[in-house]
Amino acid sequence: MTIKPWRATSIQMKSERASQAPDDAAAKALIQRNVDRLVGMIEAACDSEQKPDLVVFPEFAMQGPPLHMGVGEWIERACSSIPGPLTAPLQELAKRRGIFICGNMFEAPPEWPGRYFNSSFIIDRSGEVILNYRRLNTAAFPSVHDFMSAYLAVTPKDKVFPVVDTELGRLCVIPCGEITIPEVARVMMMQGAEVILHPTNSKYSARQEAAKLTRVTENMVYLVSGNVAQYIGFSPDNTILGGRSHILDHHGETLAFQENAEESIGVSAMIDIEQLRRDRRTDSGLDNALLRARYEMYVPFYEAARFYPPNYFLDAPMADVAETRDAIAISRQNMERAGILKPLPTGASEPVAVSAH
Repeated sequence: MTIKPWRATSIQMKSERASQAPDDAAAKALIQRNVDRLVGMIEAACDSEQKPDLVVFPEFAMQGPPLHMGVGEWIERACSSIPGPLTAPLQELAKRRGIFICGNMFEAPPEWPGRYFNSSFIIDRSGEVILNYRRLNTAAFPSVHDFMSAYLAVTPKDKVFPVVDTELGRLCVIPCGEITIPEVARVMMMQGAEVILHPTNSKYSARQEAAKLTRVTENMVYLVSGNVAQYIGFSPDNTILGGRSHILDHHGETLAFQENAEESIGVSAMIDIEQLRRDRRTDSGLDNALLRARYEMYVPFYEAARFYPPNYFLDAPMADVAETRDAIAISRQNMERAGILKPLPTGASEPVAVSAH
């Protein structure tokens, strides 16, 4: 089936933080305000002259990040299932408007009590949740890697780094700073991904901007990135701006971009999957890295890599992100043995970390 060019739109919206509400009741009301704002902006995009076939809204858009809150407290205050009460209005909207909706939320699945995930999802035109990716690489939240053996024992391989085949092409989702991890996008591409949907909530950094460009060119994929408007979630004093929602084609060319942090539905562009598929088949030397990739040479090095300890929270869920400090210490030791890190002089202390997620 030939896929006609279709329109993607980034929903650059502001978001309140449930973690800063005075109590759980106020947090629930705050989350509802975020959901109402999101629905209203998607409705406005659908009523515009450039009605989208797919929209991407920012990471943390509905709940904000947990900031100082412990795992159990955050689950009680803000988390939900996927699908669930927070996706329900979006599912109804997608079905009524005949669009795909991609976004992000904090998920507390009933099958994993005591754990929550930074999860990203896609809803199709029928209102069904067709993809849910639980973020692997994170500094501030629990990860499925924390209990990898148990998770992989019951999770099909194609659901770990999921890619979904749709009438728009093969779609995947990578949230925020995880776009800087090459393996995530590479594994998704190796499962056929043609479009990376990128809900983000981030300040400007040359690193992340470069990563967006690099991921699309090395994997020959489109990228639709929707960032938060006004202030990022990890700026509790409202001093750090978001903005820079961005749509890139599979050659790294900008199709739509907004530098400022104002709310907007204006970052919108056409996605041509058939052109991407033709270009992927054309031998253009190293401009097409897919046809000339030599993955077998890398396998033994990855097989030998043992750094951050898997299953660190296998027996009991993480209660607070501070509990990862000992895991980081193990990672440092492993990297010292591998020659990646040089051991510190006797009596020296580790450098102080900067906040990241």
